[in-house]
Amino acid sequence: PDMYPGNCWAFKGSQGYLVVRLSMKIYPTAFTVEHVPKALSPGGNITSAPRNFAVYGLDDEYQEEGKLLGQYVYDQDGEPLQMFPVVEKSENAFQIVELRILSNWGHAVYTCLYRFRVHGEPA
Repeated sequence: PDMYPGNCWAFKGSQGYLVVRLSMKIYPTAFTVEHVPKALSPGGNITSAPRNFAVYGLDDEYQEEGKLLGQYVYDQDGEPLQMFPVVEKSENAFQIVELRILSNWGHAVYTCLYRFRVHGEPA
């Protein structure tokens, strides 16, 4: 609900995933990832921020491998809220979206995700 340092979903290590069920099927157009800015971080760095990540559209929650919608890099020196357009267009609408975090900016113990949003057109 807010962007205070530490109010994040933290997971162990530098790799993890999140599966989101949207309220309706959509044709995804973009994604946003938000992290606390360096200036508000107690250590002055955001090494726990996601770095490399991929987003997939899934037909159902049991699907092993969804449709890749894009691979991206969150810029730790950029704005706290960053938007990433869908790179791999799909004819399919999706109600389930998987965010796969492949690496972070160097934190050895955990990765923090503050906000992940999915943007698109209703199916």
